[in-house]
Amino acid sequence: VAAQNCRKRKMNAILNLEEDVCNLQTQKESLKKEHSQCSRSISQMKQKLNNLYRDIFSRLKDDQGRPFNPCQYVIHCSSDGSVLVIPKQLVKSEQKHDNEKEQKQED
Repeated sequence: VAAQNCRKRKMNAILNLEEDVCNLQTQKESLKKEHSQCSRSISQMKQKLNNLYRDIFSRLKDDQGRPFNPCQYVIHCSSDGSVLVIPKQLVKSEQKHDNEKEQKQED
């Protein structure tokens, strides 16, 4: 009787584990689909942002009426809501300065 009960518990454990594996496989497939949808959504948003960026730069002109070169300038949005067109060099040097501050704070 004890051996029979032991075999029964073992079979129940195996069945529960098989059910868990099946549920996890279903969940994995669902997560793969969700990941794929998110990736497509991100790609679409990136494309829309690039289109918007090009559209904005095609309309921007400097003081002499010449278009801004998107390879040399970036659009910077401040926390106060203002939007500026600044040279990429300034952004890169500002990022380096910020990274140096963060490294000093970590030390």
